[in-house]
Amino acid sequence: MEVALLSLLFFFYLFVRYFVVDHDTLADKDRRRFEQGIQLVDSRRFDEALIYFDQAIRQHPKSAIAYAYRGKCHLYHDNLYSALYDLTQSLALDNTLAGSYLDKGIAFFHLNLYSEAFREFDKAVWFFRGQQPDALRWRAVARMRLQQLIQAEKDLHRAVELGDENAAHLLQQPPFSSQQFIRK
Repeated sequence: MEVALLSLLFFFYLFVRYFVVDHDTLADKDRRRFEQGIQLVDSRRFDEALIYFDQAIRQHPKSAIAYAYRGKCHLYHDNLYSALYDLTQSLALDNTLAGSYLDKGIAFFHLNLYSEAFREFDKAVWFFRGQQPDALRWRAVARMRLQQLIQAEKDLHRAVELGDENAAHLLQQPPFSSQQFIRK
């Protein structure tokens, strides 16, 4: 009888605790905290967003989201090494931010470091669960530079299935459009 009563109390405790505990991740909280800066990035006002996220990092130096968005601003301004620094910091604080992997891969790609770019794009595809066409297209472009044409074509076809028109355009270009490329 006592065991049944203790078990009932324990399950009641777990039930109450579930509804009392905050289930938001740090990234979710930071997205709400920095909503104004994120809107600046979304509206492509990168100069203002860079200033905003500089201040955000001074106030919240452990915010992966702030570093990720400042890195995105640096990437837009072609400050590739600054972008790599910020995106590396972002991933050191939260290694589940798929967008940071994608942006870091783009920075590596523009620095002609294709194998490093491919590695970052591959992580982005994995964290996006294969549902982000941009990550698939960028991984395909990196694979093309690494002469992995069959895998690149598969990535591009998957991106097209997800609605990426840029990937469809790439599939119409050589080497995919040439007669010499053998599809398996």
